[in-house]
Amino acid sequence: MKAIFFEKYGIPEEVLQLKEAPLPTPKDNEVLIKLYATAINDYDWSLVRGKPYLYRLMFGLAKPKNPITGMELSGVVEGIGSKVSKLKVGDAVYGDISHFGFGTFAEYINIPEDAVLLKPDKLSFEIAAAIPHASTLAMQALRGIAEIKQGQKVLINGGGGGVGTIGLQLAKLNNCEVSGVDSGEKLDMMKSLGYDQVIDYKKVDFTKTGEQYDLILDCKTNKSPFSYLRALKPTGVYVTIGGNPGSLISVLFWGKIFSLFTSKKLKILSLKPNEGLDEIAKLVIQNKITPEIDGPYPLEDTPRLIQYFGEGKHKGKVVIKVSG
Repeated sequence: MKAIFFEKYGIPEEVLQLKEAPLPTPKDNEVLIKLYATAINDYDWSLVRGKPYLYRLMFGLAKPKNPITGMELSGVVEGIGSKVSKLKVGDAVYGDISHFGFGTFAEYINIPEDAVLLKPDKLSFEIAAAIPHASTLAMQALRGIAEIKQGQKVLINGGGGGVGTIGLQLAKLNNCEVSGVDSGEKLDMMKSLGYDQVIDYKKVDFTKTGEQYDLILDCKTNKSPFSYLRALKPTGVYVTIGGNPGSLISVLFWGKIFSLFTSKKLKILSLKPNEGLDEIAKLVIQNKITPEIDGPYPLEDTPRLIQYFGEGKHKGKVVIKVSG
């Protein structure tokens, strides 16, 4: 099989290589999946570079323990282990496999059967690969932690990426007024998707405009907790889904302190992979939300695409077509 390997940390276009590898054999509780599509996430950008350095404590100090990254997939089961009971050969599946490992930048992967869900027939493989991680982040943040309500004033920092574009649509299902923050190159696209206001982060700091929001969904988390508090209404909720580790630790610490003195809330989402994914799929099938896809691109373009993603040039979800 073909796969994208990296044996040392560094610049994606320099350390990632397309190579041939033996076809894996599933263990007792595993399924062998032929991948049709996958997608790029923040994890991939961080893992390949080994930055922030905290990642190296988890995934290998001097070099990566797992030479193949990638955490989302859609594909078809081609083999099963002796103890597999929920899936069978020929089943189309999809999901975020991050709690079970990585390795979706390849033509085949072995993974425990509980890592994936059956793919609805009405979802294409490309759409199915685009929604597991970003969409569940948006769903769990907005509906789970923030308990979004009708007509609220919402801001999404990182509004032009995979989480942001789905978050916008989920907020609009609640008739919210939504502002989006991202780079200037993405603003026209964001307006076309339905943002009520768009903000170029290079020109405007949304925490210093005087505007306050009922709900802030932050995909970047690169400011002080005091800044976010300033941008919230008296009972507002701030939810971060990722970003700079130092900033996340600061939000966690100060969020607990602030809760003693104010009704404003600072929260961090701990993702539960694939929770709510079936609901997202139904909304996509019903045309109530539409994933914004950048691509699909061929597998051999992965090194360039991870660099492209890391530089923030992508619009929506970067999808890679592996087979089919």
